[in-house]
Amino acid sequence: MTNAMDDKEFEQNHLKQILKMIRAKKSELSSSIKSAAGEAKELNSHFYDDVKLDYDGYSTSMETALSIHQQQQLLDERENAWQHAAKQLGIVQKLEKRPYFARVDFKENGQQLETIYIGLSSFADKDNHFLIYDWRAPISSIYYDGKLGQVSYMSPEGEITVEMSKKRQFMIEDGKIINMFDTDESIGDQMLLEVLGEKSSTQMKSIVTTIQREQNKIIRNTSADLLFVQGAAGSGKTSAILQRIAYLLYRYRGNLKSSDVIMFSPNQLFNDYIKNVLPEMGEQNMVQMTYWQFVARRLPGMEVENLFDQFEDQVADSAISRLKDSTHFFKLMTHYAKYLNRHGVVFKNIYFRNQKRPFFDKEKIGELYYSFNENYNLSNRIDATREELIKLLNRKINTEAKKNWVAEEIQNLSREQLMQLYDHPDQEFESEEKEEKFLSRKIVIKSLNKVFQQIKHNNFINMRLQYLNFLRAVPKMTDLSKWGISLADWSKHIISVKESFTKHYIHMNDVSAYLYLYDLLTGRHVDYEMRYAFIDEIQDYTPFQLCYLKYNFPRAKFTMLGDLNQAIFTKDESSTLLKQISNLFDPKKTTVVQLTKSYRSTKQLTDFTKQVLRQGEKIESFNRQGPKPILWQRSDSEAIHVLTEILKQNNIDKLTTAIITKDLASAQVVAQKLKANGTKAVLIATANQRLVDGTLVIPSYLAKGLEFDAVIMWDASKDNYHKLDETQLVYTITSRAMYKLDIIYTGEKSPLLDVDQHTYIEK
Repeated sequence: MTNAMDDKEFEQNHLKQILKMIRAKKSELSSSIKSAAGEAKELNSHFYDDVKLDYDGYSTSMETALSIHQQQQLLDERENAWQHAAKQLGIVQKLEKRPYFARVDFKENGQQLETIYIGLSSFADKDNHFLIYDWRAPISSIYYDGKLGQVSYMSPEGEITVEMSKKRQFMIEDGKIINMFDTDESIGDQMLLEVLGEKSSTQMKSIVTTIQREQNKIIRNTSADLLFVQGAAGSGKTSAILQRIAYLLYRYRGNLKSSDVIMFSPNQLFNDYIKNVLPEMGEQNMVQMTYWQFVARRLPGMEVENLFDQFEDQVADSAISRLKDSTHFFKLMTHYAKYLNRHGVVFKNIYFRNQKRPFFDKEKIGELYYSFNENYNLSNRIDATREELIKLLNRKINTEAKKNWVAEEIQNLSREQLMQLYDHPDQEFESEEKEEKFLSRKIVIKSLNKVFQQIKHNNFINMRLQYLNFLRAVPKMTDLSKWGISLADWSKHIISVKESFTKHYIHMNDVSAYLYLYDLLTGRHVDYEMRYAFIDEIQDYTPFQLCYLKYNFPRAKFTMLGDLNQAIFTKDESSTLLKQISNLFDPKKTTVVQLTKSYRSTKQLTDFTKQVLRQGEKIESFNRQGPKPILWQRSDSEAIHVLTEILKQNNIDKLTTAIITKDLASAQVVAQKLKANGTKAVLIATANQRLVDGTLVIPSYLAKGLEFDAVIMWDASKDNYHKLDETQLVYTITSRAMYKLDIIYTGEKSPLLDVDQHTYIEK
């Protein structure tokens, strides 16, 4: 006992010394920021005092320019010093709250015993001796990876093996050690229990202190071109990926910027949920968007099917969807593009002023496009066609300038509009005829800019008809019967796509193929700058979409993560996903990691939810205790009363609660009923809404990746959930709960919830 007390006293004194140095550094940085800001203000106010402004001769104006340049350099130096100090101050302020969370003792090659402390960021004394090591530093990996004894880590010089004799963990708050314990594990269960026991919030928190060994392998992997992470709900996939991004930015600092990293997340709600994790670790957020945003921004003239429509209208022919979502369809498109190099590209007329008479005729554009020899590929051909059309456009300026409409337009111009056409206000001309000719050209060039923009943006290609022609060509390129599709069904499908196009609407299983065909035709430049691409909730992506992302970011290393048991949109198709995309990457540079342990939910909840899955036995629960799920069978009128009572109790227990419904219509009904009886709840109807504290009512497809203290699954009846392919949906809903799960249904319970009666309570 005395030894433990001595240890605690020693560690508390050590913490006291570190905090003293941190506070001294904080004070020093605050002073230097104040000083730098003052100097910059002083420099600014006297910027021209030491500058001789003389423009009489070349040499003196050069002196003036150099003088201004020197002053500007001084200002820039002050600004850089200020920014650097401000960034350091932010780090020091974070360290003051919780300087470190671990201590490791080790020996290298029989040398003296070394002790290091590990925290969110590095901190050194005036002699540059490290007092705290950043959790991403090479040496820090021994804390996450190894048990006591021999353990290796990768340093810049290569692999180093050390003998680790102590691994100590700390819970520190407000400069005091609340708890500390020695462990042989990566992260002791005691620490995990304390961290996991914290209440959920509307923002995801950093889990640097509780990274597990298997998560650390994901975070520090630098060799894989494809890192595929299959993880059970709540296994820390997303957290590990965010730490991975922070690690890569640290490891390759100077060579890798946050703008070189892109993350695709399931919806805007989720983006909002995770936005603070990287800044908490002192890093800027990466480029972040949903796949829908990625494609929709390129089709401003068309409405792209959104998440709501995708989920609510899942009535499309599954066989046709399976073909259109496949890598096979991607290959068909690539093959079709090669054929277009010889013939088959569809053009449209370009009009100017007269909508009945083309300015550039589509047949003539077609002749021009195919007039270039066979050495031209699609992108060269389109570039050459554009150049020729612009030359023809320039030749038409003089002809157009002589037309009556130009003279009429000059007559109708106000003095102010007229003055804007001149090169300068006092411009003079030899004659009135020359002035009129000048003005005519100006007006024609300005008016023809609309035609120029159409040429520049390839608007002479009839993309919609081109895509429909591709669909018509599909039966000639592949055997549809192998996909369970008849020619009649395919023809009917083409008509429905055409009808959507006339309404300026495009379905999600057309949009990637449509854009890929456009890119192949126009030689659109892909993004060679992006170095890392992260895709979350991979189970809801189609193989075609992943092929298209790989095409867009050819030099990026990909990290794909998800839970194939939670496929809401792709359903059972997700099980073959890895197999279909494996040929996009070198097998030797592909790493697959399985995370089977669920940390989000209590043991009682995990043991219940994993039974919903057909292979749920692979999921391991973490030994955190809580109440068993409760199933409530009630009549329609009683169901809302039970819901209200559960919410009252959850509020007393200070639990954040999400009422998760199957679809938006149900969520709206529940929200209205709660409002009618005076119960406060916020309806989350779109992905663009903000997550707020308190009770939320949310449709299932917007709950992806989120977690709540308590979840109430609404209307889990047989009528509502009876299809086998809704298994993943039920699992996704129930696995959002961290501590408490209530399931309310009327009539007969969903057969998808036929699980061991000992794992839940019926009321």
